[in-house]
Amino acid sequence: MLDDNKYMKMAYEQALKSYKEGGCPIGGVLVSDDGEILGIGHNMRVQENNPIIHGEMAAMRDAGARESYAGTTMYTTLSPCMMCTGTMIQFNISRVVVGDTVNSSGNEELLRSKGVEVIVMDDPDCITLVKTFRKENPKLWSEDWGKEYNS
Repeated sequence: MLDDNKYMKMAYEQALKSYKEGGCPIGGVLVSDDGEILGIGHNMRVQENNPIIHGEMAAMRDAGARESYAGTTMYTTLSPCMMCTGTMIQFNISRVVVGDTVNSSGNEELLRSKGVEVIVMDDPDCITLVKTFRKENPKLWSEDWGKEYNS
């Protein structure tokens, strides 16, 4: 059994790294069922001027092409957007652990409807980091999500 707290802490550290770089504070870690870290990353939208490098996408990119992603868990510090949700469904990621559904949510049920096990942690550190970022950078938050920000 995977230690969800351990891997969420790693994802949080990635989110914090992005925040300190001036980017959106979202981190992701892709882990195999036996605990091997396959990919790790953070949102690089600002840093790379690339709208599709969200935390989960950065972790997928780091993992590289694989024959199969079945039997893997994606740890993400924030409820995944539609793009990242679609990617996890497309590549048959078996399990998603979400650190924060307070600041944003909505795709957990879609993931579940496609057979993905979803665990919501609502980790206080993840929630506080995104809450702080949203207050400091509402425009950047809106740009990252591709829609108007409403506090």
